[in-house]
Amino acid sequence: MMNELHRSIEAILMVVDEPVTETTLATILEQPVEEIERAITELVLTFEGRGFELKKINGGWRFYSHPDQSSVVERFVLDGQQNRLTQAALETLAVIAYRQPISRARVSAIRGVNVEAVMKTLVNRGLVEESGLEHESGAILYKTTSYFLERLGVNSIEDLPALAPYLPDLAALDEVLDSLTD
Repeated sequence: MMNELHRSIEAILMVVDEPVTETTLATILEQPVEEIERAITELVLTFEGRGFELKKINGGWRFYSHPDQSSVVERFVLDGQQNRLTQAALETLAVIAYRQPISRARVSAIRGVNVEAVMKTLVNRGLVEESGLEHESGAILYKTTSYFLERLGVNSIEDLPALAPYLPDLAALDEVLDSLTD
């Protein structure tokens, strides 16, 4: 049975741009956090099997389209347009995500190319933001945004997959290099 608390939570979550924490909902709705948590758990179950779901991402709750509807949603959102990031933008974003906070010059050094235009694209799309200044050089430091985490579907940077399994076996690489010098 739907109660007024459920309805209030749904109404708030329908208009948010970013995930909302249980604490924020409790404050707004003047309810104990435990009561909000219970109501959200009930709502999550209520929406099973629908075209959308209530998920906790980046420390807060928000409605998302169901993952198995991604192709339909993508067609609707893109409407035939290509809004995907370029390979250069994806590589730059990965460097920032795993090395943040990081300066533009450091990203350029890691990638081996100038990333000025790519950085502007990432900032304009809300995936990257300024996060202070480097003490030694005074360079602007960049980090990923909560929107980036949301788009990736993770709660925090710590939830990003480990890179080690994707790195080359250095011992095997050393053997290959040694064989070339013999």
